[in-house]
Amino acid sequence: MNFVSKLVLVILLTGILGSSATAVALTITPGLNLDRLPEWEVTASSRGGTLLLSDSPEMVRGNGILYQDTVSGFVRLFFYHVNASRDVKKIAVLLKNQGEHTAQVIVRQATLGGPGNPWLKVGKETQSAYFGEKQAYRFSIPPAGVMPLAASLEETAIVPNMLVNGIYDFEVDQPVTVTVMMLPVTESSIPYARTATVLAADECHLRGTFAGANRQITPVRDYDPAAGEITGITLADNEIDPYVTGIDATDGSAVLNYGNYGIVYEILLPAKPGGKVSYYLAPLGGSYAGAVGINHPEVNWSPVSTPRDRLYFGDNYKQDWEFLGTYDSGDPLSFTFSPPGASNLPVKIVIVPHY
Repeated sequence: MNFVSKLVLVILLTGILGSSATAVALTITPGLNLDRLPEWEVTASSRGGTLLLSDSPEMVRGNGILYQDTVSGFVRLFFYHVNASRDVKKIAVLLKNQGEHTAQVIVRQATLGGPGNPWLKVGKETQSAYFGEKQAYRFSIPPAGVMPLAASLEETAIVPNMLVNGIYDFEVDQPVTVTVMMLPVTESSIPYARTATVLAADECHLRGTFAGANRQITPVRDYDPAAGEITGITLADNEIDPYVTGIDATDGSAVLNYGNYGIVYEILLPAKPGGKVSYYLAPLGGSYAGAVGINHPEVNWSPVSTPRDRLYFGDNYKQDWEFLGTYDSGDPLSFTFSPPGASNLPVKIVIVPHY
């Protein structure tokens, strides 16, 4: 307990679910020096999948292709773009079948946030929806055929200064070329794509194709609440948890996914039976607005907004916390996390024995 600088009494009034998993509790929340908090040793492993990240140019001032590559198998498309022009636009995502047979496309989750402002609100709503109820569908594409990934995009007008954030998980059994475009709201995307050119990336160059769309975090040892240790797991800091590297398929350049946007983490949280454990999320990089999925047999309040009580937190460095629940140690528990669009990284999962 040498890392505890003070104790703050917190009462969270959002409901209680049984004796094993608690969303509302009289909880002692430690005010900690996070720089001195010991790191819970974990291993990180890829669970496969291809990530297509389209976030450059983030501020889109013209019409054209934002990102494009040919992929197959499990794919996650994460796009994040602001209409920075003076005209009403729309986003389109097209899939062209490059295989010799009809392509079968199964969309496992379809999430579209916005268009809207403020951008933190759009990013938070997109993340919450992605971790919520699944929006699944399927369709076929004949050889050399072109189909929109989501017809609803064609109907979504983006007025100037509005953000649109999409997360689509899909599987396809033939190679398909995925094209993300911004175009005039009056144009039809399929004919427009025949003459569209690729827009230059901005200085951040946050776009590309990355292996390992899914990442699993596994502790080296079970947490022991009886030992009284307060510890943490740091995510998306590029030191303890490295950023993924990839290739911008539009120009062949090597790219780094600053923040690991679009990567979905499964964080396993094994603990020895015999006590209770409380968990918190602490933003370390500044303004942050997102959600965390809770995977536990008695939980029905997932996902948890981070934070619950306001749009964002993180301006009060090392003082902002969001309670993720108190659970009986020994219960099967994991969190699902992904860096939300518009938010700053890294974050830390803080693990506290519940007294």
